[in-house]
Amino acid sequence: MDDHKLKIATPSMLHGFFSHEGFWGSGIKTEVLSGLTVALALVPEAVAFAIIAGVDPLVGLYAAFMVGLLASLFGGRPGMISGATGAMAVVMVALVATHGVEYLFAAVVLTGLIQILAGVLHLGKYIRIVPHPVMLGFVNGLAIVIFLAQLEQFKVMPEGGEEKVWMSGSPMFLFLGLIAATMAIIFFLPKITKIIPSSLAAIVVISLVVIGFKLDTSTVGSIASIKGELPKFHYPLVPFNMETIWVVLPYSITLAGVGLIESLLTMTLIDEMTDTRGRGNRECIGQGIANSICGFFGGMGGCAMIGQSMININSGGRGRLSGLSAAGFLLMFILFANEYIEMIPMAVLVGVMFMVVIGTFEWSSLRIMNKIPLKDAFVLILVSGVTVYHDLAMAVVVGVIVSVLIFAWEHARHIHVVKRDGPEGWRTYELNGPLFFGCISEFKDFFDPANDPDDVVIEFRNSRVADHSAIAAIDAVAEKYRKAGKTLHLRHLSEDCAMLLHKAGDMVEVNVLEDPHYHVADDELG
Repeated sequence: MDDHKLKIATPSMLHGFFSHEGFWGSGIKTEVLSGLTVALALVPEAVAFAIIAGVDPLVGLYAAFMVGLLASLFGGRPGMISGATGAMAVVMVALVATHGVEYLFAAVVLTGLIQILAGVLHLGKYIRIVPHPVMLGFVNGLAIVIFLAQLEQFKVMPEGGEEKVWMSGSPMFLFLGLIAATMAIIFFLPKITKIIPSSLAAIVVISLVVIGFKLDTSTVGSIASIKGELPKFHYPLVPFNMETIWVVLPYSITLAGVGLIESLLTMTLIDEMTDTRGRGNRECIGQGIANSICGFFGGMGGCAMIGQSMININSGGRGRLSGLSAAGFLLMFILFANEYIEMIPMAVLVGVMFMVVIGTFEWSSLRIMNKIPLKDAFVLILVSGVTVYHDLAMAVVVGVIVSVLIFAWEHARHIHVVKRDGPEGWRTYELNGPLFFGCISEFKDFFDPANDPDDVVIEFRNSRVADHSAIAAIDAVAEKYRKAGKTLHLRHLSEDCAMLLHKAGDMVEVNVLEDPHYHVADDELG
């Protein structure tokens, strides 16, 4: 057989395939060590978010493992870390409190199906239209949320007490000292060597110091035990009927929206940091697969985690292997190494997250605040505030809506008319600027059917009709001229727009050689 007819999959060819998919990233060693660092930081986060949602800590840990594994494998952004998140946990708490954890599992399964549908319908691409001030507000707000979440670790439960109180005295100074030492290692170690991720080195060194000197400080084990077994298939124990669907559907839609917004915005942030581009639609499908399977294995679901993703990127993780490694290490912690992981001081993990906060916050936004347009500064601050006081999804929706309204308001002022009277006694209104819902009131005020001559021309050569509100406005003006017994001529109006003018009728003059062929966004043409 000829050589060119026989192709054998050599290791180099397989490596090339995986590299194309972003599997190996920065290399096996860097990816695995970065995954280990992420896994260590995932443990307390997953436990904390499970407690917020009102479920057993293992439900959060299983979610962190399964969502992290499957999203890394099937998602569209190599190097991004997924797991149980606070943004989704705050949505779950009401469902768990009202109907129990089994309904949560059913909701997570349905959440995944909705996310898969979003990917199939190619809705992921729309994240690209999020304005830059909204992105800055999202990043800054999330950095503040991560910082505020760490403050809970500064509280302790007094003996015989029912509520936690703030640390004070020696325990507080020790806690702060360990945080400072952790942050110092993370900051200075890369200037000396990059053999191992600085976050991992900080966790190992400070943990050994605390254990070696028997320092009395809170550890991962003081939050909860992470000892468990392999996740088992678990069909949600809920009635399979329309009543159940109506119970979980509102939560599933909200969870799907929150999860996709946080995941896609995190993907966009990583794209900018690494000068690469993720695949939004594939990420929707990957998140959906992860959540649907997670719900069948007793997990609380999740989405991309900006904090852990930043740890991974800063540690050198760029490929799918880092996410898969993080999930694998997390499972090993649950099965075999829980007693060692529970020895890690919480101060170390707080220090790691504080460095994430510093790296995540867009400090440049503070310097440019007085240099950017006031409207952009307002949107930035608004999104940051809503992220902190409500949630990420609501903040992004509010930011986009406000940005759109500001855009519409500004462009509504850009339309103007030049009025000319011709020698034949006709009056021409030359329209300049886009005609859309924001300026139709001003558009109608341009015309004076009662005092205009018998023949009036509206010239659309320098205007574009953007939506159905504009079409309705043109129809309304045409009807006024008809009632006044006068003839209105609409020139250089696109053919597709002319088809939608019900009342103007034969007053539309269409020159097929000159008139534009753009399309009006209208359902009647769909």
